[in-house]
Amino acid sequence: MTDDIISGPVGEDGVRLPFSVEDVPWEEYGHGERFGMRFRQLGEFGGCSHVGVCLEEVAPGRQTYPAHYHLLEEEQLLVLEGHPTLRLGEKTYALEPGSYVVFPAGQPAGHTLVNDTEETVRYLIVGERDPREVTVHTDTGRVGVRLIGEGFRMADTMDYWQGEDA
Repeated sequence: MTDDIISGPVGEDGVRLPFSVEDVPWEEYGHGERFGMRFRQLGEFGGCSHVGVCLEEVAPGRQTYPAHYHLLEEEQLLVLEGHPTLRLGEKTYALEPGSYVVFPAGQPAGHTLVNDTEETVRYLIVGERDPREVTVHTDTGRVGVRLIGEGFRMADTMDYWQGEDA
């Protein structure tokens, strides 16, 4: 992901103008052979900072992200093309174009998409962009805290008074 924000068109009066999805540059995200995708940050390109809207693609044989859930943010996903498999908690679901999924904030079921087909999967994902967000990665026990840019293991918990003199 990049910190370089490329902004869409703005009129002389400062009003954001319509744009083509094709005008939004592709960005890449991945890790090794398992995880990988490309995406267009439509909301950010259009000037949004509170709601994220991305057009995302997952190539055959790849997974989007490690399974996770959000404590503060909600996400919604609409499959446009392809047939991804949704991992949601301990279950899997075969999705198809027109499938819609909502991930409410705090729902303790990790979610991720896997493309086990020979065709590219394309979907639209909408979510909040809370700078205080906390994510729980269900396969590894990692807890990500966006506010401080750090990740922690859930197993490394401390008692409230641990380290404090009595």
